[in-house]
Amino acid sequence: MRVATVNVNGIRAAARKHMATWLEACAPDVLLLQEVRADETTAAALLPGYESVIWPCRVKGRAGVGVAVREGAPVEVGTVRRGVSDPDTVEPDVDSGRWLEVDLTPVSPNTAAAAAAPAAAATTPTLTVVSAYFHSGQVGTIKMDQKYAHLNLVDVRMASLLAGAAAGGPDVLMAGDLNIVRSEQDIKNWRPNHNKSAGVLDEEIAYLERWFGDGWVDVARSLAPDAQGPYTWWSQRGQAFDNNAGWRIDYQVATPRLAERARAFTVDRAASYAERWSDHAPLVVDYDL
Repeated sequence: MRVATVNVNGIRAAARKHMATWLEACAPDVLLLQEVRADETTAAALLPGYESVIWPCRVKGRAGVGVAVREGAPVEVGTVRRGVSDPDTVEPDVDSGRWLEVDLTPVSPNTAAAAAAPAAAATTPTLTVVSAYFHSGQVGTIKMDQKYAHLNLVDVRMASLLAGAAAGGPDVLMAGDLNIVRSEQDIKNWRPNHNKSAGVLDEEIAYLERWFGDGWVDVARSLAPDAQGPYTWWSQRGQAFDNNAGWRIDYQVATPRLAERARAFTVDRAASYAERWSDHAPLVVDYDL
């Protein structure tokens, strides 16, 4: 099963810049989207051949996450859960349109033998996928406070999901734009950014390292432990893309059993600046089911 995650930087803009060409060539079975910035109807119309679930941000033009499953994929959309907080107790902008969980269930085979099998077997989730979009943050501002507030909520949910998988529940893939690098391997210009820029602060990095220390697996890094990058985001300013002065901030984070089934990954970096349809590149991983 092929899973791709990408921050589309506005799905309507991405569509105008020929995102569909990439989608047809890559043909992921499961597509995780961030910064959709559109309602569900609009986004679904731009994803032909996919069944999509979109959770827009309550503030128009911001955030928004989605999960789309290709027609003909070995799984289909099951139960959907939105957010990691109680909207009555947490400031809505912290969580809205930033965390979407979808249980994927096996596609029911069209055979007489399968029809005779217990109905529960066809509805048991094989995998839970999460499309996540963490705040970018800005040092010394309320945006950083919102980022940490959201990370604290995610921290609790990540522990719960990992425990559930360890107890025999479905494996989990949390993927998306986490807006945090892990180390010098993940950013071209480490020294001028470390502990100065949001996304490169030790306090932020500690969340990721705690999750990986607890048992979650950074799939791309596990497949390429010694590689610099590969980067998934480049600033629109200056010559960052042409000079490959990027950041690795898009991840696929898997429970251990699922991570063991990851066979290969690629970052679908555009051939040129003019051919980009987002400031991020898709991170694509192939898994054995």
